[in-house]
Amino acid sequence: MPKTEIRVGGLGGQGVILCGSIIGKAAAIYGGKHATMIQAFGPEARGSACSAQVIVSDDTIGYPYVKNPDILVLMSPDAYKLFAPSLKPGGLVLYESELVHPDKNLPAGVKAVGIPATRFAEELGRRLVLNIVMVGFFAGTTGIVSYEAMEKAVLDSVPKGTEDLNARALKKGYEFGRSQAAVRS
Repeated sequence: MPKTEIRVGGLGGQGVILCGSIIGKAAAIYGGKHATMIQAFGPEARGSACSAQVIVSDDTIGYPYVKNPDILVLMSPDAYKLFAPSLKPGGLVLYESELVHPDKNLPAGVKAVGIPATRFAEELGRRLVLNIVMVGFFAGTTGIVSYEAMEKAVLDSVPKGTEDLNARALKKGYEFGRSQAAVRS
């Protein structure tokens, strides 16, 4: 697999950093790939902009910073405004469809695929698992990390006692992502 640069963006409290961490952990620990992650967030605990930069590759990664991502995973309109212009031409935007509304200013050839992750999380009983729905959506849409690797990373990363809820959130996002990948093919 060639080096894939990923940026996850949203607001503090949405689980953006955990989302990036799970993608990296799934790739590196459970998927046999190399991965790096760098996080950035504002001084506020909740509600400020935050992002995670993740690189996944079959080869050693020499530089851990993402300048022009191949994939954006976006959970807020502010993250879209901030990060969409940096996406590589022909890249992929995965977005929370009830919060983010892509416009015509994306680079050439970009594919944008949305999921109502917040609504799915609420249907599962906890809005807080929207990030895990997005992780599943990422896995199902891109195929960069297997479902099995992602599931192990999720179960290893979430608080004890929430494993069942998070496993269901992952599956919901993954299945939706697979259905969207089939539509795009």
